[in-house]
Amino acid sequence: MQPKQNVVHLPVYKPGKSTADVKRELGLTEITKLSSNENPYGYSPKVKEAIAAEMDSISLYPDGAAVELTKVLADKLGVETNQVIFGMGSDEIILMIARAFLVPGDETIMATTTFPQYKHNAEIEGATIIEVPLIDGKHDLDGMLQAITDKTKIVWICNPNNPTGTMVTHDEVEAFLKAAPSHVLVVLDEAYCEYNVTDVYPRTFELLAAYKNAISLRTFSKIYGLASLRIGYAIGDPEVVHTINQVREPFNTTRFAQAAAIASLNDDEFIADCREKNAAGIVYLQGEFARLGLKAYPAFGNFIMVDVERPAVDVFQGMLKRGFIIRQDPEWKMPTCIRITIGSKEQNEKLIGALEAALADVALITK
Repeated sequence: MQPKQNVVHLPVYKPGKSTADVKRELGLTEITKLSSNENPYGYSPKVKEAIAAEMDSISLYPDGAAVELTKVLADKLGVETNQVIFGMGSDEIILMIARAFLVPGDETIMATTTFPQYKHNAEIEGATIIEVPLIDGKHDLDGMLQAITDKTKIVWICNPNNPTGTMVTHDEVEAFLKAAPSHVLVVLDEAYCEYNVTDVYPRTFELLAAYKNAISLRTFSKIYGLASLRIGYAIGDPEVVHTINQVREPFNTTRFAQAAAIASLNDDEFIADCREKNAAGIVYLQGEFARLGLKAYPAFGNFIMVDVERPAVDVFQGMLKRGFIIRQDPEWKMPTCIRITIGSKEQNEKLIGALEAALADVALITK
């Protein structure tokens, strides 16, 4: 069998190690997983009841258009229902956008280093990838703007950026949209936006109302704690959303996911509590990294990237031996950096103890 030539070189996505893998490999009984930016506080208590109510309908297809969920979300966000589309996590919406808009010869612009699925899906469609290096871990919006040509179809802005955790502000994004040509679709990937506690994060819905070529991607996998149910959404101009809908697979979100998402949207107290605890966790970890003499990037999601000034792969292995799964990826091309999900207060405190021990085992790199 002969595959498409533009996919034979693509890497298979490698998720972080699972707790079962580490227990089996290292013979450990207690594992703390802080590698996948999952919510350490779980999900709203209302979700269990919502899922239980769907159990008798397992044999029935879900609502392919997610009509009820669309209405609940649109009302909550103050947008029209024809501005909303759902996917199996925001990952699938990235795939759908690439499928709907990119053809061989098109150019698409993204940061490096950023969420890898932008590049992955663009390569599948045969588009030309233009990567603009981060500046101090943050998107270089001026550089991305200068890279736009008449062949540019899509610009991807991950905000906060994964894996660095940095943020571009409302004024910065607005200036970018004002200067970008109207034929360029600007994708604002806001998977971690609900963790924001600043007053400078983009006021996304103002921007969407003013710029028809902007679209926001969001997910229920992070602060809402529904990662295993795989449901996310996009909000944009009705014409853009319609185009994306034309390539959406039927019944792409499950009955359980839709019900859980509705229940989650009806529990503002749970979300506010998670946001507050996460913000406290960031402050604690930043303080501890400073105490250890380590430079951490500013963190605006539910994770933090820190330069350990040692081979990150060795620190990663040292943390595994101590029962902590963190994230280190050679594809980042940041060989001394690790990414850590913000855990609970207890998890964060134990993590620092383990990190101090792991750092002591690994020699500093002389710079």
